[in-house]
Amino acid sequence: MKALQIGTSWFLEDAGGLARVYYGCANYLPRVGVDVQGLVTGSSFVSQSSGGRVKTFASTDSSTWKRSLGIRKSVKQTLASGDYDLVASHFSLYTFPVLDCLGKLPLVMHFHGPWALESKAEGAGKLSVWGKWAIEKLVYNRANGFIVLSDSFRQILHKTYNVPLEKIFVVGGGIDTSEFDLDLSIAQAREKLGWQQDRRIILCVRRLVQRMGLENLIAAIAQVRKKHPDVLLLIAGKGAIANNLRSQIQEMQLEDHVQLLGFVPDADLAIAYRAAELSIVPTISLEGFGLIVIESLAAGTPVLGTPIGGIPEILQPFNPDLILEGSGIEQLAQGITEALSGDRQLPNALACQSYVKTNYDWQVIANQMKSVYEIVLEKR
Repeated sequence: MKALQIGTSWFLEDAGGLARVYYGCANYLPRVGVDVQGLVTGSSFVSQSSGGRVKTFASTDSSTWKRSLGIRKSVKQTLASGDYDLVASHFSLYTFPVLDCLGKLPLVMHFHGPWALESKAEGAGKLSVWGKWAIEKLVYNRANGFIVLSDSFRQILHKTYNVPLEKIFVVGGGIDTSEFDLDLSIAQAREKLGWQQDRRIILCVRRLVQRMGLENLIAAIAQVRKKHPDVLLLIAGKGAIANNLRSQIQEMQLEDHVQLLGFVPDADLAIAYRAAELSIVPTISLEGFGLIVIESLAAGTPVLGTPIGGIPEILQPFNPDLILEGSGIEQLAQGITEALSGDRQLPNALACQSYVKTNYDWQVIANQMKSVYEIVLEKR
């Protein structure tokens, strides 16, 4: 099977969740018999680091118009150079300009989230939201099949865009579990990062945008510290509300209990998870899956998550105690306090790692993706 994979950017240049999934597709699908050729935005480093398997159609900072022209030209050239069985795309904006270039080739959309709804949740204007929805709608009408990260997103895709349920297949996110299986104790990991040894450290890895629930989490720490004065929340990530979060921390006098780490390089991410006593995902809306949930577990660190989107779908089969009662301040504070006090049972490191390796290692996920591609090809 030969597939053209259209992505947004290359993970080694952009650490976003979508780029991480695309990177996994490009690297692991070939290991299960899917010949992948890819197109993304980026620099010449993309082709070098992928062995020529993935090429760029425009620079990441180029205008939308240039990117649209670039993807159109590159898709035409790529499809003309070989016999492809299908096209798999990870973003509707880069699929829309090439719809008329695909001919009768099946199109599989990897749905990473409702672009328009996410933009609305992050404060975009009505015209911008409508334009994104219109592009999504046109692309999804052409698609022959969809891969979503959770049943939560399957329902959103069905209800928001009227996609028939029989076209939508759930395949969870994948990670290379060996990258997170470190031979380090918590103390050793903290020493490597220069973190304090005598604190109850909670890690939160998130983009700093509104729907992630970070404001609620910071407010919750103000309550947690009353019972656990040694608690320290470390927030890793960058984003539009960073300054707002800094102001909140200062106003609540939490400088000794909450710190913004900024962007944590991928090379240090597994160490950061291992160095924490637990991690937390405080999302308040539109969480399709949450790779950070399985990353934390793969490092042997239990993770508390709100009952939003795909988070409970990961945690319920493993340990329901890891699912918080809600995403509000009181519920976050209660869950964290119970975890630190031992009143909420947390799984040990080995159990966390075993669960992820069995269900979410890329070898498992790649085979599931291949099966979906085969189903779509059979139905064409």
